[in-house]
Amino acid sequence: MRLISAHWLRQSLFRTVQRSLIIGLWALTISLGIHSHSKIQAQTSESALVLIEESKEYYDRGQFVAATEALQQALQIYQRSGERIQQARTFSLLSLAYEQLGEWQQAEKAITKSLSILDTLPKSIETKAQNQSFLDRVRAQVLNRQGRWQLARGQAKAAIETAEKAELFYTRSGDTQGIFISKINQAQAWQTLGFFRRTTKILDGLVQQLEDQPPSLIQVNSLNSLGSLFRQQGNLERSSEILSKSLALAQKLNLDSEISPVLLNLGNTKQALASQARSLNDLEQANNYQQQAEKHYQQVIVTASFPLNRIQAQLNQFRLLIDSELLVQQKPNPNFTAQNFIFPISQALEKLPASRQTIYANINFARSLMKIPSTSNYESLITTTLNKAIAQAQSLEDPRSESFAIGTLGQFYEQTDKLQLAQKLTNSALAIAQKMNAPDLSYKWEWQLGRLLANEQKRQQAISAYTEAVNDLQLLRRDLAAINTDIQFSFREQVEPVYRQLVGLLLQHDSQQELSQQNLRQARQAIESLQLAQLENFFRSACLNAEPEQLDRIVESDPTTAVFYPIILPERFEVIFKLPGQKRLQHYHSDRPQAEVKEVLAQLQQYLNEPDRTSDVKKLSQELYSWLIEPVATELETSQVKTLVFVLDGALRNIPMGVLYDSQNQQYLLEKYAIAVAPGLQLLDPKPLAGNPLNALIGGLEEERQVGGKEFSRLNNVSLELKQIQSQVAKGEQLLDRSFTSDNLRDRIDREDFSVIHLATHGQFSSQLEETFILTWNQLLKISDLDDLLQLNNPQRNSIELLVLSACETAVGDERAALGLAGIAVRAGARSTLATLWAVDDLSTARLMGEFYRQLANNQISKAEALRRAQLELWKEQSQDWQRPYFWASYILVGNWL
Repeated sequence: MRLISAHWLRQSLFRTVQRSLIIGLWALTISLGIHSHSKIQAQTSESALVLIEESKEYYDRGQFVAATEALQQALQIYQRSGERIQQARTFSLLSLAYEQLGEWQQAEKAITKSLSILDTLPKSIETKAQNQSFLDRVRAQVLNRQGRWQLARGQAKAAIETAEKAELFYTRSGDTQGIFISKINQAQAWQTLGFFRRTTKILDGLVQQLEDQPPSLIQVNSLNSLGSLFRQQGNLERSSEILSKSLALAQKLNLDSEISPVLLNLGNTKQALASQARSLNDLEQANNYQQQAEKHYQQVIVTASFPLNRIQAQLNQFRLLIDSELLVQQKPNPNFTAQNFIFPISQALEKLPASRQTIYANINFARSLMKIPSTSNYESLITTTLNKAIAQAQSLEDPRSESFAIGTLGQFYEQTDKLQLAQKLTNSALAIAQKMNAPDLSYKWEWQLGRLLANEQKRQQAISAYTEAVNDLQLLRRDLAAINTDIQFSFREQVEPVYRQLVGLLLQHDSQQELSQQNLRQARQAIESLQLAQLENFFRSACLNAEPEQLDRIVESDPTTAVFYPIILPERFEVIFKLPGQKRLQHYHSDRPQAEVKEVLAQLQQYLNEPDRTSDVKKLSQELYSWLIEPVATELETSQVKTLVFVLDGALRNIPMGVLYDSQNQQYLLEKYAIAVAPGLQLLDPKPLAGNPLNALIGGLEEERQVGGKEFSRLNNVSLELKQIQSQVAKGEQLLDRSFTSDNLRDRIDREDFSVIHLATHGQFSSQLEETFILTWNQLLKISDLDDLLQLNNPQRNSIELLVLSACETAVGDERAALGLAGIAVRAGARSTLATLWAVDDLSTARLMGEFYRQLANNQISKAEALRRAQLELWKEQSQDWQRPYFWASYILVGNWL
């Protein structure tokens, strides 16, 4: 499923968990009394129970207003009869219905009232032995409901505390399934906060508990829930493994009604794996996973006993076919296989009763149709489908669904150039979303409105709309980061363009008028927000806190440092830059479209990895120099700049800036300036390292290794590298080969504060979190383990001044691979990170690293200048041809350059 809304994806992802909670809430309420199926008779407990059963049926059909009304009637009966426990349960159920309607304040009031009633029950009720276990279970389920509400509102820490309380009450009542649900809620909250190791530990523990239990329906549903959670965590292989177990168990127990939901979930995981492989340019693997996804969806279509499961599988398969066929052709195809699904889906949708699920199914069908080339062939079907969704949403009084349907219809009219009607519908959808305080919908319609206004040349109004969209995205940071890996693959299409299009509007230049400082500052802030969002999307956690004033403060006070913000836009290459000692931002651009820039960068990245392509490197890097440096080269010289800091955008991160070539003076940028890269405008407590004695933990692998199913070649000169570093630092401890384990690293770091951690070992940077790692003797150390290893959560530890990774490389074919390097730099918590973008001859690496530490130890210079001198020193080696960029250009300094 593409990025529809953060709320809807959360609901979809945790459908099984939420269903268990809802069933428990209603079932436990009903179990308090015996009800009659006859016509309701007013003022009786039996009639209240019938109302509650009806409310559950309304809820399951997505008729939330009707569910609310039925619950309110039941509540009035319980209030008159003084049945306080039933009042607490009914208030808890009301909060569920209110949440679905987007009435968050009403939901909170209902939960608060429920807990208040439970807290004020007469002691005589609580002390009865037969009541105690039951009341514990009631309180636990209400707390679970409160925890889900807190998490939905971004209160993850409070949600953890609430879920832990719920677990205690479930434990006292002996409710095993309740304990499981509480732990899943805790796992999701920890995931949201970015504690991946703790999340994984909880999930692995739950898997183990389930495997130790006898086969059952609960086990099938629980494994299905865990499979979804592992997919959310980005651990797609583990998700596939767990869901396969759930499927095998459901088949073994002949649980026909549960097989289809598991198959649907498994198909979604396979689809996510296909998307991941495609983003890494592994098309063969992507095709394999896609075929598996199609197979699972087809099985659901054939075997599903519930119409909604069947239609969801049809919709997923339909979208999958459209996406795959658009990858290979953009023109209409008379044999378009996805067309075979249109009539059956349309007929199936007609038979579904009105509900929120039906509304979303109709919207998703229309959105898939909108992606087919020559949409005009389906204009009538699309408008009819969306108007039906709007009518159903209005009849159900479901404002969220109504806003989504109206906005989607506006998007279709935008696509078909009916702009006035598109703008009217977009404004209507936006008003509904804003009224119900749904920023996940508001941002979409503000973005859509901005596009429409920009098309009408109403630039300032368009900027205002885009700015509101970006503001809403900032509010959604946790949701966008932590929902589902589907978000990661739609991030480029549904989130990133909002920022870039805003920057494009802000930097639109009029030859008669200079851009305002306000526009330049806002554009820079927007691109910084985008980079922050990219990192949080990479981590799937909103755990980064930007302090944009820090970099400015240093540059304004440093007379020798200039900073550049290159920005790749669809139509042009923009640069904002700042000279030392100045508060004023400057700006220039090159009319180079994104496609041309990306092609140059991809070729340059390829040639840098080949030692014999120096002439090609110079030719391509000269183009980049002409766009990025040449327009201000004279100003840099007259301002006596010595250090250049780059806040790089997109594929520029894969290129070391020192290799930019000035063909007129026949010299690389590195020959004139020390160079550093900042992952954003923020720096971690920047201060110089020069003059302080270095205490280094030095580790590495020289031997050939096979770990985690991957083979790693021997690094012949690691021992030489470590020996040279040891001779240059004031104090150092060494771990080589068999002693270079994660446990030993953790033990040494636990015992002593090191200012430098130097790791000479294989490693890989990737745009995929799970494919970014550092190799130890016995483990692929994932980026999510770094904060635990380096003890970043220990306030007693001093920050690491410098982390060095001297034998790493970016993943082949991954244009955003350097995002993994930025991720390691941020996650490690080091003030500076020095790393390689590609694997280099390790003899030259050993020489360069030895010289780098010698420069740091013996001269009062910055880390950036020490690296520059060490790189240039390689050129003097007469017996080697180390002047080629392949040997010296790979090293980049990220973070504090002082």
